[in-house]
Amino acid sequence: MRLPSILRLALLSFPGVVLSTEHHHHRHARAEQATISDPTLSINGVSFSTRAYWMRQANLALGHPCPYAAFGTVVVNHTGPSELGELVCTGANNITSVGNPTLHGEMVAISNCTAELTGLRYGLSPAEAQAAFASLTLYTNAESCPMCASAIRWAGFREYVYGTSIDALVRRGWAQIRIPSIEVFRQSYDLPNPGRLLAGVLANETDPFFFWQNDPEYPCPAGCSRIEGSCKADQA
Repeated sequence: MRLPSILRLALLSFPGVVLSTEHHHHRHARAEQATISDPTLSINGVSFSTRAYWMRQANLALGHPCPYAAFGTVVVNHTGPSELGELVCTGANNITSVGNPTLHGEMVAISNCTAELTGLRYGLSPAEAQAAFASLTLYTNAESCPMCASAIRWAGFREYVYGTSIDALVRRGWAQIRIPSIEVFRQSYDLPNPGRLLAGVLANETDPFFFWQNDPEYPCPAGCSRIEGSCKADQA
């Protein structure tokens, strides 16, 4: 993983940011912060086909074809030599198995990334690991809740990419805190390292993971079938 100048790279990747070399003070043009809602664009030199690949990996991070809380996340380094990018860590919603209500997929991924960055694979110090987030991209198959979006901002990710929107989840009966991620980004302009927010990437493939739970007529995701009103993994 490349570490030199990653903080400068993250700042320069976002329009409306003025970089000061003195004490790392930042002045952010709040009005220019906006969601990039055309997922087919090539942003920061990363093609749509590459974005699609990693969003599919976020779905696979679930480890099950149709879990009820199907929120999966991968964190990728797109600043290295690999055209595809390097997988750093993954995470999936782990609330029911642990009992911790904060263990959303993004929170698990951030924790796992910290362990990876400071572990044998990368061997970074805690300070280096914290700085490294500014060179990483977080992919999650559904828009983050305000807690997770805030954690993404505190981490300072270079990019945050999601599939299914909070609005779509609400329309399908999911209980949500109805604060979109872009609002969290706009209200966190005091924080350093503002990243780019890409919305709706591969939503046609992420939506089915979330639309069956409250709609008995909606098809189960691939590899699952309806059994007593719920989607269950098909037997091998």
